[in-house]
Amino acid sequence: MAAPSGRSGRRLWAALVLAALLCVAVRAAEEPNTADFDVRPGGEVHSFSRSLGDYTCTFTYSAQGGTNEQWQMNIGVSEDNLLFSCSVWRPQGKSYLFFTQFKAEVKGAKIEYAMAYSQAAVGGQSDIPLKQEEFEITETTVSHREGKFRFELSKLMIVAKTPRDEL
Repeated sequence: MAAPSGRSGRRLWAALVLAALLCVAVRAAEEPNTADFDVRPGGEVHSFSRSLGDYTCTFTYSAQGGTNEQWQMNIGVSEDNLLFSCSVWRPQGKSYLFFTQFKAEVKGAKIEYAMAYSQAAVGGQSDIPLKQEEFEITETTVSHREGKFRFELSKLMIVAKTPRDEL
């Protein structure tokens, strides 16, 4: 499901995402699940994964320019086990690497909301989202769109619905 268009739709999604992230943050406070990793340039494809119970988030990328950058991945499950979240970002805000490709994939859940950013909020700066045409969202992945992606990435956020058994 793509991010909604229109101002009121964006507010509704923002409220939903904020509520989901708050639920996950409460759970994350009980079970911290943040991991640091290096994003390495050089044009080779690299992956970083984290799992929590039945759910996994994998970030795959290829980048050029500069030197290694420290990034973080945070995963969590809401208290009611209905939502799984995965965030990948550069804590310093803006990446100076030139991304030739990226993909974030969740296993065990289906994406309900996802957004990619060229700049992450830090030090009074705001998140700057990629244009909708630069990336695509499927049930389980968020990835660059070939020929449309402008090579800037600093943050990815995913909120996915976990499968639940009906009574």
